[in-house]
Amino acid sequence: MRCRSFWAIASVLAIVLTNCAVPKTEAPPAPSETGATSPAPIPQGALVYGSGGQPVNLEPGNITDGNSIIVQDQIYNRLMEFKPGTTELMPALATNWSVSKDGKIWTFKLRQGIQFHDGTPFDATAVKFNVERWWDPKHPNGYRDAGRTYEIWEQIFGGFKGDPNSLLQEVAVVDKATIRFVLKQPFAAFPDAIASGFFGIASPAAIKKAGVNYGGPGSLAVGTGPFIFKEWRTGDRILLEKNPSYWQAGLPKTNQLVIRFVTDPAARLAQLRAGQIDFTVELTPDQRKEIESDPNLQVVTRPSYNVGYLALNPSYKPFADVRVRQAIAYAINRPAIVQAFWGDLGQHDPHFIPPPLSWARATNLKIYPYDPQKAKQLLAQAGYAKGFDLELWYMPVSRPYFPTPKPIAEAFAADLSAIGIRVSLKTKDWAAYLADRRKPPGYQSFMLGWTGDFGDPDSFLYPHFGPGGTSDLGNWKNEQVFQLLNQGRATGDRAARAKFYAQVDQILHREVLRLPIVHSQPLLAKRKTVEGWIPSPLGSEPFELIRKK
Repeated sequence: MRCRSFWAIASVLAIVLTNCAVPKTEAPPAPSETGATSPAPIPQGALVYGSGGQPVNLEPGNITDGNSIIVQDQIYNRLMEFKPGTTELMPALATNWSVSKDGKIWTFKLRQGIQFHDGTPFDATAVKFNVERWWDPKHPNGYRDAGRTYEIWEQIFGGFKGDPNSLLQEVAVVDKATIRFVLKQPFAAFPDAIASGFFGIASPAAIKKAGVNYGGPGSLAVGTGPFIFKEWRTGDRILLEKNPSYWQAGLPKTNQLVIRFVTDPAARLAQLRAGQIDFTVELTPDQRKEIESDPNLQVVTRPSYNVGYLALNPSYKPFADVRVRQAIAYAINRPAIVQAFWGDLGQHDPHFIPPPLSWARATNLKIYPYDPQKAKQLLAQAGYAKGFDLELWYMPVSRPYFPTPKPIAEAFAADLSAIGIRVSLKTKDWAAYLADRRKPPGYQSFMLGWTGDFGDPDSFLYPHFGPGGTSDLGNWKNEQVFQLLNQGRATGDRAARAKFYAQVDQILHREVLRLPIVHSQPLLAKRKTVEGWIPSPLGSEPFELIRKK
């Protein structure tokens, strides 16, 4: 059985290597996906970033994906941000913050004299407007009747206004330069959470002007950030220009920033080599030698702070039985797949949270070994001796944790077929992929992952297993997990927190809902003419320090 899995992986890897050399598609690809010259020229002297796909939208608080966060991080500032290349907080739109003795009231002093790109003032009222749009289902400018969900707010902060699980109880303007948040219970990582890349502060006037179209192609995206939004050409690029009135003197370092959408890693590298883009992300580990052999390029790696996983939806009848989910864990040769697709840039272990947060992991967990016979036994015990049909959804874009989603999905399918599970692979447009997985009953199984947005285990666990975090898993609930996560949030002592999170780790390992596949060290690259790029371990990353020589 090991040989069968090995050769299945080897065959899929051969396909990957072939595709890296000569990109193939089922239909004639768009120029931006093949490495060919784009239909319209890039502005001379512009800094050009090769993204793995286009954003879902440019509306803060209404996205969960990294492609959207990266673009938003250039347009908007947040109350606090993170020092380049670290998870350490630093002042941004807030100059300082404090917490009450009971840990429930957070007060932020705001930077004064700042204007949004449209000339309107930034102040505490603007902050309150943004926060209440995300939090209050009845906010007149929340446009929930037009499909806005603000799901990330619920995932991180437990619920919306009026929900008993809502961590936030009140947001209040103290004066123009002071905003106050009142919480239901202490949350030591609240400043880190509100600093995550989802929560840029947008111009209230621009949101009211654009209405339901705000943040989409052909509409507005107005913040206080280093770059001003100019144009979004669907399927091709976004054009940003330097904010001449940016509050950080001397920044940004470039006058124009172009974000090109290039979904195929081979095409991104081809465009980088040709000088059509200046720096790029989510390349495949096997491309490293090609980068190193080019005298004009330089390998860059991002600190590993992510997880790529396979989700098993318990609302699909076979997966309602934990034995079937555990059978999947035994059936997929995860160590061999990680070695085949990531090499020394990937690590497999039994934990959902990544190695940098090892203090919050259970120390007694063992990896489910590759054991197809054990998997078959569990299926038979659950009443599926002859297997079952399974739809496995894979992402249409490269991500840091899954740089080549389709071939990896094919490797999963090959292993599952060996135990009688008949897999059909499916995908769709990235925005629809993310949205539709939460429409009941959701996908039967799907690939996804997460890059932490602040330096705390809460960043990984609460959005995926806390209240509101499992709508893509049939709203699976485990009250013990909820209780432990809330205890971890309310406790300041790290040793005490570690015990709570270790218990969560053990429960998740047993339940096999989001099966961890890999913690990757993403491979990036740049032309040697690019200076000042400090890749962040987090999902957000400003480009204001980058310039071309």
